[in-house]
Amino acid sequence: MKSDIQKPRRKLLQHLAREIRDERVLKAMAEVPREEFLPEGSRHLAYDDVALSIGSGQTISQPFMVALMSSVLSLAGDERVLEVGTGSGYQAAVLSYLLPRGTVVTVERVPVLAQSAEERLRSLRYANVTVREAGRELGCQEEAPFDAVLVAAAAPRLPTALLSQLRRGGRLVIPIGSLEEQELVKATKTDEGTSIQILGGCRFVPLVGQDAWPENSRPSKGFFRS
Repeated sequence: MKSDIQKPRRKLLQHLAREIRDERVLKAMAEVPREEFLPEGSRHLAYDDVALSIGSGQTISQPFMVALMSSVLSLAGDERVLEVGTGSGYQAAVLSYLLPRGTVVTVERVPVLAQSAEERLRSLRYANVTVREAGRELGCQEEAPFDAVLVAAAAPRLPTALLSQLRRGGRLVIPIGSLEEQELVKATKTDEGTSIQILGGCRFVPLVGQDAWPENSRPSKGFFRS
């Protein structure tokens, strides 16, 4: 299996390097073994630049989107970062690599995914990641404040609950829009309020909870998380 993925991995990294300028992020994408975060039957697709199903109605994000969201957080390596939507744990592993002196708290609302991601991350020795099962309120208020928040699911609006968990100067990256399509947004907490940057179109599964979509919200057409 290892030899079978070397060529597609190199091809993916060459593709990412055309758009992603952060060398540390590219290194993380090269080092984190995406195949380890996929079901056995999908591992041969690990280095295709597509989102893939991981069960429970959830997906592992498209590698380009993982790299983009990681890069726009502009991490120095010693921050405390919150991820909302653990899924398989792949994005958390990339963040872990980028934070050799920092920590990652990641929350997941699907218990079976939270448990499997925690076991996977532990077995792969991503020691600076803490996996928590999500509560009713978005994020992880008891661990706040954070230097950055990355949300791997789409909200109808900028969630005030997540903004409140940021330090001054902290960055929040989140897809915002309808159930069918969104724009990736970077919100920076400033002395004056919140600075917004639009990063382009995307398509993610819905963010469910207070200040987001109601339980059982689904897009009219099925799709995988970008």
